[in-house]
Formats: sequence, structure tokens, C-alpha cells
Amino acid sequence: MLVNVRSFKIFLIFFFLTVNLFANEKDKIINQLNNLNSLEFTFDQLINDKSEKGSCLLKFPGKLKCNYFDDKEKELIINNKKLAITQKKYNKTYYYPISKSPFLNILYKDKLLEIVQSGELEINDQIIRLNYLSENRVSVLFDRKNLDLKGWEIIDQYNNNINFTLNIVAKNDVYKKNTFKIPEIN
Repeated sequence: MLVNVRSFKIFLIFFFLTVNLFANEKDKIINQLNNLNSLEFTFDQLINDKSEKGSCLLKFPGKLKCNYFDDKEKELIINNKKLAITQKKYNKTYYYPISKSPFLNILYKDKLLEIVQSGELEINDQIIRLNYLSENRVSVLFDRKNLDLKGWEIIDQYNNNINFTLNIVAKNDVYKKNTFKIPEIN
């Protein structure tokens, strides 16, 4: 009986230390996100089996501009609730609403903070993963050492698996006024 009580006490101590460690990691990530206004990063994106690479500028709230390193010279711009994808090689722009897009979870700091606060935490040697279930399944990844955003994994409304890995180039830069301007309709 004494062994069971001792084992239970050890389990409780381990449990509370683990919960405290996870809460501490979340608090550090929240603090870092609260001090973040913008990011410049390169990325690798895998949608199902299709791979794409490029670079992006992200400005909170709701602004994203990405240039893809592809033969179509694709550019994606999100400015709050509007999304435009331009294929510069063909001088064509396509417009989409993003109201149901899982990218809204990443583009708005309050939504990203909600994912951190209420997401299920997994930690390994290199990555902190926060899993969040809403209309879409979203996992947001942070570097274990410096707590930088490292990417996300999303299953979108069309059941596509989107894995987005990023490498931060700069933080809190100021961008020109028209950087995130949606192109005119062709």
C-alpha cells in the first residue's frame, strides 16, 4: 500500500510539473506574439503532393503578400478579407473570398493567440506543436529554442492537406503603404 501511495505522489508531482512546463511554454509564445507586428519569411508549402516555394511579408492584422518561385511568377496578396492571386507571366489575376479560409487563423493575431491559449500542446526536442480544432483542423508550429513561428499544418475546407514551413528573415519591419494593395480587376 505504501508503494502505491508513493507512486501516486510521484505521478502527481510529475503531472503538475508537466502542466506547469506546458503553461510556461504557452506564456512565452503568447508574450513573443504580443510583441510581433510583422514577419518576413521564406517558405516551403506542400499541398497534398504539390510542392511550392517562395517568400512572404506578413503584417498583422490580416495582410499577407507572397511571391512564389515558379514559372508562372505567381503572387498572392491578402488584404483583410480579400485574396488575389496574380500570374504575372500571363497577366491574369484571380480573386477569392477568404471568409472560410483556414489562413484566417494565422493572419489575425487574436486568432493565433486563441490557438496558442486553447490548443493542445505537444513538445519534442525541436518543435512545439499546438493542435486546434475549429471548422478546420489547424496545427501551428513553433521553434522549441527561440519560440519563433515555424509553420502550420491545415486541412482546408476542400480536405486538402496543407503543410507550410517557414524560415523567418526579419521581424517587425515597416512596409510601404501599397505593399498589400489588391490588384485592380483585369
